Amino acid sequence: MFSSRRKAAAVAAAASLVLLAPIQASVSAEPTAAAQEQEPAVYTVPNTDSTSRTEINRTGAQVIGVRDGVATVEATPDQAARLRASGFALDGGTGISEALQRVNRGKAAPGEFPPGYEGYHTYDETNAALDKIVADHPDIAAKSSVGKSFEGRDIPMLKISDNVGKDEDEPEVLFDCNQHAREHLTTEMCLRIATRFTDGYASDPAIKDVVDNREIWVIPIVNPDGSSYDIESGNFAGWRKNRQDTGTDLNRNWGYKWGCCGGSSEDPNAEDYRGSAAWSAPETTALRDFIDSRVVGGKQQIKASIDFHTYSELVLWPFGHTQDQVTEGMTQEEYDRFAKVGGEMAKTNGYTPEQSSALYVTDGDILDWMWAQHKILAYTFEMYPSDSGGMDGFYPPADVIEKETARNDAAVDILLKEAGA
Repeated sequence: MFSSRRKAAAVAAAASLVLLAPIQASVSAEPTAAAQEQEPAVYTVPNTDSTSRTEINRTGAQVIGVRDGVATVEATPDQAARLRASGFALDGGTGISEALQRVNRGKAAPGEFPPGYEGYHTYDETNAALDKIVADHPDIAAKSSVGKSFEGRDIPMLKISDNVGKDEDEPEVLFDCNQHAREHLTTEMCLRIATRFTDGYASDPAIKDVVDNREIWVIPIVNPDGSSYDIESGNFAGWRKNRQDTGTDLNRNWGYKWGCCGGSSEDPNAEDYRGSAAWSAPETTALRDFIDSRVVGGKQQIKASIDFHTYSELVLWPFGHTQDQVTEGMTQEEYDRFAKVGGEMAKTNGYTPEQSSALYVTDGDILDWMWAQHKILAYTFEMYPSDSGGMDGFYPPADVIEKETARNDAAVDILLKEAGA
């Protein structure tokens, strides 16, 4: 999947980290006292459940990871004070700049991944990788654009099918990645799917059968502006949203139950800001329009999907806006199917399967909209790690990419099969 140059660079950078870390620590500018007083910090909060994690998010803080009831929380000093006043026990309190220093051990050229992360693909490298797939497999792969980002970048998409230039009457499956900018491992997940189902077509009968009987759509970077901005300086910025004004959380901007249930923020400075209105972000509008366009002859052709995120190692299904299992838009039979397939996928990758709201309540997310609007068997995967206790969970080193993306091969295969049921 990676060129020899990229592999060599990653190995060399990894070998140099021991030397770089103390040097970098000695020359990095320390934040001013005033900045340190105002900057968010990362805390751990023990003994949480879905209800308490939802309450944490409603203060404006953000739960960024959960393991065994221990939540990792990003909060400003004011938000941390409100949480403590509400009875939450906050441990730690590592400033974001300090937390990012753990992963920013050296600086790359502007727009490149920092040392130790060269195995990740930038926006331009992702486009080049997709172009190479098409050049190598023009009979089964075609590249297009879902639409434009806020800053005018194309949102690239790959179609994989045995008759790639024809709209066949076959079940379609959508894999999308990197709605949240700092979750770069997800881009690698989508690139693995694209590579596996093209490079393996000629030699693997199981892959050939899937490609011959499905139409597969892969969108590696839904949020190209935010993803590019996160590494713009040559160091990670910890950026989550798009680049529209103060930024919109794309996965709170979808139109179903937008802003309904305390599962997103109306504060433009919040990490989970839902935008000024449903569909106010051009990236969500573009992806919505594509999914809507797959209604052919009154029937939605996309039958199943996975929206990849990091981190916490979870397999999630609708709904996120309510903790009820059976509710408007969800029968017991439908819920049972979600749970059954989700459980089967989780057995293959070791993730925890649960309803989305079991993590915390969200509204305006892609998962709920895809099911409510189109009855797409839609899942969200929260990828590796299970928990890091901090910001570094968003930035696992490049040497885990192959293992942690391959870890989902069997789950992807299960969903592709289920799409024909």
